[in-house]
Amino acid sequence: QDDWRGWWGDDPPYHAPVFVLTHFERDPVEMAGGTTFHFVTDGFDAAFARASEAAGDRGVDIAGGASTVRQALAAGVIDELVLDFVPVLLGAGERLFDGVPDPGLEPVEVIHSPLATHVRYLRR
Repeated sequence: QDDWRGWWGDDPPYHAPVFVLTHFERDPVEMAGGTTFHFVTDGFDAAFARASEAAGDRGVDIAGGASTVRQALAAGVIDELVLDFVPVLLGAGERLFDGVPDPGLEPVEVIHSPLATHVRYLRR
């Protein structure tokens, strides 16, 4: 864990501060191009607050799995949601909207491809 440098090489595509939800405390990791990974162990709300402060008047992008999306929906901080659906013929997955009240989103764009379906939602 001490030598974690991400999966993108020395110059990740973000070029902005990145706040990573994790259970493991670690020092920030500075990369080329202005990307610094900050590891947040005290939950989604704390990570989002730090990201919002760092973003200033710009938007905050949130990426993650079902748990992260549910927390963001519950916090009411999503104005636009892009979901990429990849079919699984047999098996199971995590239900995205379990325990989340109506998020107030409507689909505005759907793109189908042989491997996935991409749906963009906007807040009503």
